Amino acid sequence: MEFARITLTLTSDLPHVARITLSRPEVRNAFDDGTIAELTQAFVLAGEAEDVRVIVLDAQGSAFCAGADLNWMRRMAAYSDAENRADALALATMLNTIYHCPKPVIAQVQGDAYAGGMGLISAADIVVAAEGVQFCLSEAKLGLIPATIAPYVIRAMGTQAARRYFMTAERFDARQALHLGLVHELSAVSDLAESVARLAQTLASNSPNAVKECKRLVIDLAHRPIDDALIADTAQRIATIRASAEGREGVASFLEKRKPSWLAE
Repeated sequence: MEFARITLTLTSDLPHVARITLSRPEVRNAFDDGTIAELTQAFVLAGEAEDVRVIVLDAQGSAFCAGADLNWMRRMAAYSDAENRADALALATMLNTIYHCPKPVIAQVQGDAYAGGMGLISAADIVVAAEGVQFCLSEAKLGLIPATIAPYVIRAMGTQAARRYFMTAERFDARQALHLGLVHELSAVSDLAESVARLAQTLASNSPNAVKECKRLVIDLAHRPIDDALIADTAQRIATIRASAEGREGVASFLEKRKPSWLAE
C-alpha cells in the first residue's frame, strides 16, 4: 500500500519482518494528523498480515521524530474544543494500536526523539538507540502536558523518572535513557541496523503464537495484584497454549531434536 508520510515494506533480507518508516526527514519526521492516520493503518495492516512476525519502526534522516509538525500546531491553535478532542483521540488511538499490536515492535532510534516521538518509542516492545541520541519530553516548555503519550512513557521509564522529565522538560541522552529502562540497548550508529536485525531474527525464530501471547501476558498482568484470580488466569493461559498446535509442535520438536515447523516456513 502506498503512503505519503511513511513507508511500509517487507524486508527482503529478513524473512517475516515488516518495516514501518517515518519518511519526512525534511521536518525531522514530525507528525501531523495525516501521519497519525497512516501509522495507525500501517500497524493494523502489519499486525494482521500472516507472513509478518516482527515489525521494525524506524525513520529517515537525522532525527527519529521531533514531535508535532509546526504547521499542524498552527492549525490546532484554531481548533474548537470538539476538534481538539477528536485530534487528541486520534493520536491516543495510534499509540494504543502500536502498544497492543499482536506482533512485537522494535523501535530503531537513529536520531533524537522529542515529545510525541517519545510516545512512539514507549509504545514499542523493544527500543534500540544509537549512542548520542537525545530525548526530551518538551511539552511543558510550550505550556502543554504529555497527556496522550503519558500511559506509555510512564510504563517505559517509571513513575519517578516521569515526574522529573514531564515537569522539567530537560533533554537527556541515550545512556540516561538506557539507565531508566526507556531504551533496552545502545549501539554505534554504524551498527544500529545490524543490532536491530539480530533482534528481529531472534524474535522471528520463536513460535509466532507464543511471542504474541507473551506480549499479551505482560500487558495484562503488569499491574494486577497476585491473588487467586491472577493465579487461576495464569494457569489457564499455560494450559491453553500447551494444548495449542504450536505448543504441541514446539515440545515435540524439542524432544525429537528437530527444528519446529515455523522455522521451515
